[in-house]
Amino acid sequence: MARGAPQEQQREEPELIERLVGINRVAKVVKGGRRFGFAALVVVGDGKGRVGYGSGKAKEVPEAIKKATDQAKREMIRVPLREGRTIHHDVKGRHGAGRVLLRSATPGTGIIAGGPMRAVFEAVGIQDIVAKAIGSNNPYSMVNATFAALKEMQSPRHVAGRRNQKVSDIVANRELARTAGEAAEDKAADEE
Repeated sequence: MARGAPQEQQREEPELIERLVGINRVAKVVKGGRRFGFAALVVVGDGKGRVGYGSGKAKEVPEAIKKATDQAKREMIRVPLREGRTIHHDVKGRHGAGRVLLRSATPGTGIIAGGPMRAVFEAVGIQDIVAKAIGSNNPYSMVNATFAALKEMQSPRHVAGRRNQKVSDIVANRELARTAGEAAEDKAADEE
C-alpha cells in the first residue's frame, strides 16, 4: 500500500505545467562579508483552470526552485474560464505599485501579455487574452497583481446563483451589452 501512493503522486505531477518566472541572486551581509543565495519565483498550473505561484530562497538555484514549486502547488486557486480558453469578463488587479488589466479575447487572438503574466496564463490554460501591465514591471508585483485579478473573476453561474437568476439571463445580458457597445462604436466611426 505504501508503494502505491508515491506512484499516484508521480502520475499527477507530470500533468502540472511549471514556469520559472525569475531568479535573483540575493546577498546577506554578515561579519565576514557577504553570503550569497538565490531567490526563485515559479508559477504552476494544470492547464485547466488551476494555478498557483510560489517563491523560495536557498543557497543553490535548484533548491530555491524546488521550494518555490512546492509552495506554488500548496497555494493553487481555481480560475473560471469561458469555453476553457479565455476569461469571462474584463478585470483589473493591483498589488503594491503593480497594476494589471486583463481583457477577454476572441478565439485566435492568442496570449498578448508580458513575460510574468504570460507564464501565469500558460499555466492556467488561457489561450486567448489581452493583458496590460501598468506601473511596476517587477515580476513579483506583476504576478501578485495578476493573481489578485484572477481571484476577482466570476463565472456567470456564480453571478446567477447570487442574483437568483438563470445563467442564460446573465449571458444574454452580456451579449446585449456587447452588441450595444459595438453599435455605439460603429455610429461614432460613421460620424467621423
